[in-house]
Amino acid sequence: MKHISLASIEKAIEKIDNLDEDGLERVAETFALSQPVLLGYAMSAAEEYENEKLEGLLIYYFSLILEAFQQEGVSINEIKESDVEEFEEPYFDALDAYFENEKLEEFEEFVDQPILVQFMMMEISTPDVDGTELDDDTATQLFIVMNAVISLLSKSIKA
Repeated sequence: MKHISLASIEKAIEKIDNLDEDGLERVAETFALSQPVLLGYAMSAAEEYENEKLEGLLIYYFSLILEAFQQEGVSINEIKESDVEEFEEPYFDALDAYFENEKLEEFEEFVDQPILVQFMMMEISTPDVDGTELDDDTATQLFIVMNAVISLLSKSIKA
C-alpha cells in the first residue's frame, strides 16, 4: 500500500491554504464530483453530531486530504456506499480500541496511513496561528471523521 508522504501533505497544505474562498469551493466541488459518496459520508457527521462548527472543517480537511493523495500521485477508485458499509464496523472497533488503550500505532496500522493519522492528531491538538483551538468535542469528531476518510481513501488506491 502506498503511504502518503509528509512532502505531499505539505504541498497540499501550500495549495489549499493559498486558495481564496472561491478557489477552495472549486477544489472542494471537483473532489465532491470524484468522491460523492465519501463527501456525503463525511458531511453527514456534522448533522449527526449536531455540530455546525464541524461543517467548514470537514470541507477544508476533505479537500486537503484528497489533495495530499493527488500530490502523492496515486489514483483512487470511487468509493461506493457498499465500501462505507463494509468499513464502518471494523473502523469503529479500531477506534474503540484506540480510545481504550491509546495505542496510536495500532490505529495507524488500521487506517494504513501513519503520517496522515499523525498529521490529523497534530491538527486537532495544536492551536492555529491566531491561537484558536478546537473544543474537545469538535476535535474528537474531526479526528474520527477524517481518519475514516483517510482509511477509505487508502483502501481505494488503485493497484
